[in-house]
Order: sequence, then structure tokens, then C-alpha cells
Amino acid sequence: MSEATAPVRRRVDCDAVGGIPLERLAARVGTTPFFAYDRSLIIARMELLRATMPAGLDISYAIKANPMPAVVGHLLGLTDSFDVASAAEMQVALDAGRPAGRISFAGPGKTPAELTQAIAAGVTIEMESEIEAERVAMIGERLGIRPSVAVRVNPDFQVKGSGMRMGGGPQQFGVDAEKVPALLEQVAATDLQFHGFHIFAGSQNLNAEIVCEAQRKTVELARRLADASPLPVRYLNLGGGFGIPYFEKDAPLDLDAIGANLAELLDGEIRTHLPDARVVIELGRYIVGEAGVYVTRVVDRKESRGKTFLVVDGGLHHQLAASGNFGQVIRRDYPVAIGDRTGDDATETVSVVGCLCTPLDLLADGATLPRADVGDLVVVFQAGAYGLTASPTQFLSHPAPSEVLV
Repeated sequence: MSEATAPVRRRVDCDAVGGIPLERLAARVGTTPFFAYDRSLIIARMELLRATMPAGLDISYAIKANPMPAVVGHLLGLTDSFDVASAAEMQVALDAGRPAGRISFAGPGKTPAELTQAIAAGVTIEMESEIEAERVAMIGERLGIRPSVAVRVNPDFQVKGSGMRMGGGPQQFGVDAEKVPALLEQVAATDLQFHGFHIFAGSQNLNAEIVCEAQRKTVELARRLADASPLPVRYLNLGGGFGIPYFEKDAPLDLDAIGANLAELLDGEIRTHLPDARVVIELGRYIVGEAGVYVTRVVDRKESRGKTFLVVDGGLHHQLAASGNFGQVIRRDYPVAIGDRTGDDATETVSVVGCLCTPLDLLADGATLPRADVGDLVVVFQAGAYGLTASPTQFLSHPAPSEVLV
């Protein structure tokens, strides 16, 4: 059995991160709470992707998953390109040393200032509307630069089973597929350097069959749009959507099946109809999500009418997703552990709550754990993606946590 189809296991243990014992790491960081990312696990995940994805397929890292500069720099030599969702992320990508021609900039509502920065830098702008296309052309003319562009397409199909739907139906993302041919005529009439399409239908999917079906539909849609395009297609971003297991009953994604499907598409439909296209999959969470932990310390232990609470010095202002307030319809706990207690038996049922004055600040509800006391460390797993920068760090004015790559 390959690692791609192996049973669920924690990617970081709770005694050490990157080979450094947890308490020693906390002393090195100097304070709790903190995020810690294991560089060896990021390397292992990229090696797994290279082994299962077909040759000739580019892997792009979606910086929005974790924009920590050290993480981005670590991924520079492991990936083929970066995708950014803001001018600040673009600067991180450029500072890491990625050539502008291998950076794409997606997202609705790019401001004129952001577009100006992107055009001046030379990154590829994935345009999300007719107005944005007009704006890009005007800024390029003003700067005397021919902008590099692609069209983000809102597909005419939906993907079931995704944690977050990014395409199909009415969307703020991309240009509706049926409107793309008219936009391409508009692009052809202006001085824009057109590359191709970005088609991304959904995120955090653990069903390989659904992911493969979405990829086949994406390629078929790209072929139809290419046939209607007055401009050659040299770039096709298939998006990503590869999920990771967060909860007890989640099974890991069957990466082998996805690799086989992509190989078939590359050798068949794409080679036949889009022979000049650089084909990209764009992954963020799948690359870094399981390589990170959030570590917070117990500052109080209290009983309230038969229920035990561990109050920690962190909370949802750092790790919103683990609190259940970032897209969960039915709240479920991320995996949690008591640091340095791997071999201890679980002896009590507790709720782990943060330091914020709101009942929403809940990191674990009714978790069965070894007994913990004031001073012990609580570890929240699957914290490598959409942690710090997806959280309301200014909420109630508590300090921001540290981040380390080890």
C-alpha cells in the first residue's frame, strides 16, 4: 500500500516537531501560543506528489494556504510556480526568488493599485471580469508594459463533496464559462499577452472519483473554450481541491487514482487539443496542511456543573478553523493532544477553550484526553494551512502568535 492510500495517521506527533522535543521548542520560540511547521514533512509531501503525478505536470503552491516567508522560501525549489491572492503575497513570492513568469495572481476585486504592482512586476494576472480586463489593458498602456494575463473561468458544472465550492452556479469568482468567448474577443483586440485559463471548481475534497471527474470536465471545458478562442492557449491551470483528513472518520485522498487520471488526460485529450499548454495543478492545503501544529499552554483548569474545561492561552483568534467557525456546517473537533503525553492513556473528557470572552472560542468539545494541568501544552494538529492568516488576530486585542519552520 502506498502512502497515498495508507490509513489516516497524524503527520506530526505531539512529542516533537522537526525532531525537536515540544517543550524545548516552546522554550526556543520563547512564548506560547505558536505555530510550528515541519520542513521534512513538507519535503515528504512534495516527494509523494512527484512520485504519483505524471511527468510534465507543473505543481503550483497556492501561497494563501500559508504565506509565512520561510515556508514559501522552502517551497521555492520544491514546486514549479506560485499562485498568489494579494499584492502582499505577490511580494513574498518575488522576495523568495520565484521568477515573475511563474507567478499567477488570482482573486476577485483586485484593486487598480494591486493590478499596477502586478503588471509592473510581470506576473500573470488571472482576470475575473470584463471590467478587470479593461482595467488591466488601461494600466498596461499607461505603464508601457504588455500585461501577462489568463482568464479565470467559472465553470458550467459543480463539484460535489468539496469543503468550499469555488465554481459552478452564480459565483464571485471568475468569468462565467458562457461569457468567456466574448471576453477573449475583447482581449484579442487589446495589447494583452494572453496565456490561457484557470478553472477551479472546489476545495478540500477527499473523494478521488469526484476530483477525477472534475478534472475531466475541466479539460473538456478548456478544450471547448480553446476551440472558440482567437488566441492560442499556452497555459491551463486545473486548480486543485485535494483534501486532507481533519476528522476521525476522514479517509485520506487516493492520490494514485488522481495521478493515473491526470496521466490519461495529459496523454490524450490535452496532448490532442491543447498541445502547447503548460498544465498546472494548484495546491496549498495538501502540501502544507498536515505539516503544521498549533501549540498553546493550559493557563487554567476548571469544573463547571460537571464539565471540565482546560483554558489555554490561545484560541480562535489564531486558529479560527479549528474552532469550527471557518466553513464547518456541523462543528467537529480537529485532532488534539496533550504534548509529551503520547504514551499516556486517555482518562478524562474535557473541553479545550481559548482565552477570548466569547463562547465561540472552543478548540475541542468533549475530547477524551490524558489528564492535563496548568502549564501543560495542548497540540492542535492539521494546522499548517489556513491557520494564522485565516484568523481574526486582532479580535479582543490579544497578542499574535509566533511561527517557526523547523
